[in-house]
Amino acid sequence: QVQLVEAGGGLVQAGGSLRLSCAASGRTASGRTFSMLHIAWFRQAPGKEREFIAAINWIGDRTYYINSVEGRFTISRDNAKNTGDLQMNSLKPEDTAIYYCAAGAREVPTSRAACDYWGQGTQVTVSS
Repeated sequence: QVQLVEAGGGLVQAGGSLRLSCAASGRTASGRTFSMLHIAWFRQAPGKEREFIAAINWIGDRTYYINSVEGRFTISRDNAKNTGDLQMNSLKPEDTAIYYCAAGAREVPTSRAACDYWGQGTQVTVSS
């Protein structure tokens, strides 16, 4: 089983930056490790659905973003360290949410249905 643990959340003022990290361990039932999985970040604000925000393929040469974060957030991964990061700059109050790391073995997880593994989330709060 693959385990994902997020870290790096916190309280920041609007315009500030945070860097979230996702540490992975374990293997899938077929023996894949983190370096062979696509990863993504989702977020869920109070009273809203969990939404996709960014993803990166297993090699790390393709990235995907929703419009509202493109240019402000950067997703990356280090397969040697089994970690994935989300650098968030120019944060806005509307970025306030619980942020989740996810991984998918079948396809780049740009939807919840494509995610096979989830972390427990880390809170990000942006004050105005």
